[in-house]
Amino acid sequence: MRLRAPSVPLITVDPYFSVWSPADRLTDTATRHWTNRPMQIDGTATIDGVTYRFMGDKNADTIPAMEQLSLDVEALTTTYVFCAAGVELTVLFTTPIIPTDYYLISRPVSYMEVLSRAIDGEEHSVVVNVAVSEQICLHEAGQDAVVTEMLEIGGLPTAKMGSASQPVLHCSGDDRRIDWGYFYLTVAGGTVCSLSREQSDDGMAYVTATAPLDESVLFTFAYDDIESIQYFGKNLSAYWKSVTPTIEAAIAEAHADYLPLMEKCKIFSDTLFADAVRAGGEKYAELLLLALRQSIGAHKLVLDENGELLFISKENFSNGCAATVDVSYPSIPLYLLYNPALVQAMMRPIYRFARSDAWKFDFAPHDAGQYPLVNGQVYALNRQTGVLEYNGQMPVEECGNMLMMEASAAVALGNADFAKQNLDLLEQWVKYLIDNGDDPANQLCTDDFAGHLSHNCNLTLKAIMGIAALGILYRLMGDEAAYEKHLAIAREKAQSFIARARNTDGSYRLAFDREDTFSLKYNLIWDKIFGTDIMPAYVSEAEVQNYIRKTNAYGVPLDSRRTYTKTDWIVWAAALGKSRDDFEALIAPVWYAYHCSPSRVPLSDWFDTVTSTQCGFQCRTVVGGFFMQLLAYKGYLKL
Repeated sequence: MRLRAPSVPLITVDPYFSVWSPADRLTDTATRHWTNRPMQIDGTATIDGVTYRFMGDKNADTIPAMEQLSLDVEALTTTYVFCAAGVELTVLFTTPIIPTDYYLISRPVSYMEVLSRAIDGEEHSVVVNVAVSEQICLHEAGQDAVVTEMLEIGGLPTAKMGSASQPVLHCSGDDRRIDWGYFYLTVAGGTVCSLSREQSDDGMAYVTATAPLDESVLFTFAYDDIESIQYFGKNLSAYWKSVTPTIEAAIAEAHADYLPLMEKCKIFSDTLFADAVRAGGEKYAELLLLALRQSIGAHKLVLDENGELLFISKENFSNGCAATVDVSYPSIPLYLLYNPALVQAMMRPIYRFARSDAWKFDFAPHDAGQYPLVNGQVYALNRQTGVLEYNGQMPVEECGNMLMMEASAAVALGNADFAKQNLDLLEQWVKYLIDNGDDPANQLCTDDFAGHLSHNCNLTLKAIMGIAALGILYRLMGDEAAYEKHLAIAREKAQSFIARARNTDGSYRLAFDREDTFSLKYNLIWDKIFGTDIMPAYVSEAEVQNYIRKTNAYGVPLDSRRTYTKTDWIVWAAALGKSRDDFEALIAPVWYAYHCSPSRVPLSDWFDTVTSTQCGFQCRTVVGGFFMQLLAYKGYLKL
């Protein structure tokens, strides 16, 4: 990969078990949680009695760093190559969250394989040591006593570490790390031990694993969170426990299937890259490689009390909301390509909350809780009264999102069985769009950081496509007349949109009452994806050409009010065009934005197009939206 990742994925299991390296070299700084708080994992190699660092900056003044020769990021594996004292060391970090496999998405075991070879023709003694700090199992180092245990799992030496108090699912929030459950460090053919706070040189407890390195040695990092999600008052365990009931069995199995699983990961990554190059070029393909683990790892897969899948997202560094509709919506292209049932698993909590007594509105909710407590919407919740306030809602936004998520998943799966279960809600939400979508009142859209806006043209496009989405669902149910009726309504409203939104230069406005403004009309992409021909082709073409004219050094702004942008929406907007050259012209600045960004965090979807500096948000699942061009190229959802 030529792209310099702002932060490099190492472990990407779920929003809590997530470790990154925010540097060009793995030895430049401590490894970190996606929140950018330290989550220190140190790695050293002792070569012929002399110790060198290959991971982390601990004791940098006394332990020299190995020279880093290369770094490559694939879809599921990150590979570093180092050298020192005549030895080349290759370190591979793999979290095998292949999106077609529910068990692998959920199994909380991540690999680190270390390989060595002599590059000077001499024989060498190499011993590898890995030390994991208490930060892996505490919200903040030192907040609680830490307990450790040394054990064997299937003959594999394993060190276990966790908080003493174990307050399972005791809180929710955004900038938080887990402080319940247990971390497991396992090594094949080595030994493990622990260091207490009193024994360590930095006051933190550690578990360590040490192994002699002939050609290769395998370490695994695992985390059993005991219970993962509170769902309307009931605590739920992760999906993997429905297949392998103990973490010990999961770890042993992970070691046993490492080699064939690595081959599967390689095939998946290579196929993805090749497909993405054909769809949008090499820069686009590299963005997808970097986005995949981030998007999947921002979720937790669980089963509800009826055995139904729930794929719960966390709205990372936004407000920590769980199962947020307008965060799921931009992420779905990835899942529509590989596992559309996961889109339905995103929607289940919203349908359930929409049927509860707590929801009083005739439009769709925004979220179903704050991660990991999925007990009902918290966005726009008055904490004093416990009442959800209208002014903070996103009425047109969330209705359109739910309808398009439902329709796209149904088309991908070839049936509308899931939609039938909630047809009354979908029809209610379409009625809201028909009545209120032509010229939306002063309200928020998913880009809520920009504030309320009246007469939002992009929201009208969302309403139009939401109406069409219900028609598509009717067609899948065998009701062709209802399909034609809703498509006719959508086309009529599209003509009204053109008449009211057009600028003198042929582009289309941010708001109906604001002449000579612009915005990314990303909601229009579904017309192309479904092939519904609701909007004349010249509308999309005019928009794409306008985006190219408006592009700054690091991308086209979200709209004419500011220079910041949202990269998921850039990809959707770029995918509107027919020209591959136009698409690449809009994507290249995004690639350079990440390549040059001074903000060393997992991919931010909100940054300034002049400076490439992060404005907010990081490590969010919305980067699954980068897959929109590949979805369009594949043509899977054409009616």
